[in-house]
Amino acid sequence: MAVDVTKVSELGVEPGTLPDTMAAWVIREERFGEPRDAFQLEEIEVPEPGAYEVIVRVMAAGVNYNNVWAALGEPVSVMRYGDHPEWGHHIGGSDASGIVWKVGAGVTRWKPGDEVVIHCNMASYEDKEVHGLDPLAAPSQMIWGYETTWGSFAQFTKVQAQQLLPKPRSLAWDEAASYGLVYFTAFRMLMTQCKLQPGQRVLVWGAAGGLGVFATQLCKVAGAHAVGVVSSPEKGELVERLGAVGYIDRTEFPGMMRAGDETPEEERARFKVAREFSKRVKEILGDSPDVVFEHVGRATFPTSVFIVKPFGKVVICAGTTGYNLDFDVRYLWMRQKQIIGSHFANAYECHKANELIESGQIRPVLWKTLGFDGVPEAHQLMRDNRHLGKIAILVGADEEGQGRTEDGPGAIHAEVGA
Repeated sequence: MAVDVTKVSELGVEPGTLPDTMAAWVIREERFGEPRDAFQLEEIEVPEPGAYEVIVRVMAAGVNYNNVWAALGEPVSVMRYGDHPEWGHHIGGSDASGIVWKVGAGVTRWKPGDEVVIHCNMASYEDKEVHGLDPLAAPSQMIWGYETTWGSFAQFTKVQAQQLLPKPRSLAWDEAASYGLVYFTAFRMLMTQCKLQPGQRVLVWGAAGGLGVFATQLCKVAGAHAVGVVSSPEKGELVERLGAVGYIDRTEFPGMMRAGDETPEEERARFKVAREFSKRVKEILGDSPDVVFEHVGRATFPTSVFIVKPFGKVVICAGTTGYNLDFDVRYLWMRQKQIIGSHFANAYECHKANELIESGQIRPVLWKTLGFDGVPEAHQLMRDNRHLGKIAILVGADEEGQGRTEDGPGAIHAEVGA
């Protein structure tokens, strides 16, 4: 049955009652490929909440690169793990704001009508790691909307009750849907894994990108001094506005990025440029960084290990230029540096980070808001690297700016990118 996208914001039921079906952007294995083709609009049965689960009416959703991978079926098919085998389809979307619509047995903290933001970490309540270690260590740990079936690109989504956070009242629905995955990841990296302290010095790669804009703001809130690496003066101005003490335009250091197949002569030339880059960082910060905020991977990692001060920390959550890292390990062991891996955040960290959004100390940075029909386009823009920042999708909201119930600074609207 054809779905009328102009009616997606309309519902014929009140909170507490679910309709039989909903509109959803669905990926199926037989159409893996470019996002413009892989995402197709379907009418899907609305799931019922199980114990400690909640059905949320999605008002807006955020777009992340993980569902470009889901569309392509690379590097592995999402259909092979999570709860996909049970359902046979994938509804993407790992960021959302919305309204609690129906709660399952055992849910006492939330009720229909509550306005919420959703964080994307899921784990079984029966895993012992959830109760005393960290849910990120649980064998059942999954990223909702990627490793699970019921993501946010639909009128309704199914989540665990522990995934819910209060929606910041000064943010519109689309603004509130734009920050969770990248911001909560950056919070855990700096505040938990590195225990960031006032006065410390931090180098932030891709400081104008999705992770970097939050890392930069967190440094300011913590009283640390950040220098951001960007790809243009315009992006440098943004990161200074966000609290960086300065920026470096990486285009001024051609040859510094590692491809991974350098000849010995090319590697010597690259290392010479990295030394000049290191001098610039010290000029801005006053010394070598205590922490390097990494997510770029192969192209930057040798420089990160070299540049961080003795006993310093390189914290990494991704490898966007490649995950096979090749670096001179002598700079690691002889100077007693640390490499710390980090993955998303647990519920407590998400709540603490969200409080900084609620208080206006941290602000989302949003580039563009599209209508519900824009889901394939948004992911194709990301796939083709033609996006200029974070994209939000309207679902239950029918225009930008809806959902604010209190005055406040709101999101920063800007063209951004590493």
